[in-house]
Amino acid sequence: METENPITNQSLAPTTTSEEDLHSKSQRRVNMIWEYTQSLIAICITGAEIYASLKGIQSPQLNNAFFLIVGFYFGRTNHQRVGGIQLGR
Repeated sequence: METENPITNQSLAPTTTSEEDLHSKSQRRVNMIWEYTQSLIAICITGAEIYASLKGIQSPQLNNAFFLIVGFYFGRTNHQRVGGIQLGR
């Protein structure tokens, strides 16, 4: 009886060029920096909103900015995989 899928120690041939790998690595780094920046901005505006609320400061502009920034943060950030990119393959 012959086995159909013998186990070997051979690696698969790469399907990308070194230039594509470098591009992907750079893009992941940019994405990671951008996602951390977005989270810092969302934390800062949340802190400002909490501070204003505790001090009794009424500011419709701050309230609108809070919902706009936090809404975009949750709508646009990839929370499952920081620095993730889509290669389209």
